[in-house]
Amino acid sequence: MEHINIYCVGKIKENYLKEAINEYSKRLGKYCILNIYEYPDKPLPDKLNESIEKQIIEQESEQLLKNLNTNDYNICLDLTGKSYTSVEFAKHIQEIQMVSSTINFIIGGSLGLNTEIKNFCNERICFSKMTFPHQLIRVFLLEQIFRAFKINNNEKYHH
Repeated sequence: MEHINIYCVGKIKENYLKEAINEYSKRLGKYCILNIYEYPDKPLPDKLNESIEKQIIEQESEQLLKNLNTNDYNICLDLTGKSYTSVEFAKHIQEIQMVSSTINFIIGGSLGLNTEIKNFCNERICFSKMTFPHQLIRVFLLEQIFRAFKINNNEKYHH
């Protein structure tokens, strides 16, 4: 069975998001072994400057990077990444599964990821050019992974 890991910065605080994540996690259990690893986000000061932002991004990215494996297929979510339709994403997941039994998705904190982790990853994907809270993106990602498995198994699912 395939392994899907989601490495993310920040804890989910809102119950409605926790419920959605739990629901998709349960549904995905039929298709893969899913693990979600949460790392603490650094508190943002009221006054941000470039130096403080860089320091926070570095600290948050470092805690993610030290837990990633180069033998896995690593995908970070990034605004500069490639966009996929749901069908294209499903096909891409299927192609990755032919070369790696573990896919890691990396979601940074509210300030994003550093260059080192972006370069470490096999690819970058973008869900939208719009900005969304990173907690909400986790739900979007789980839903799209679930949709990909449904599509790849020729099961009924709106696409």
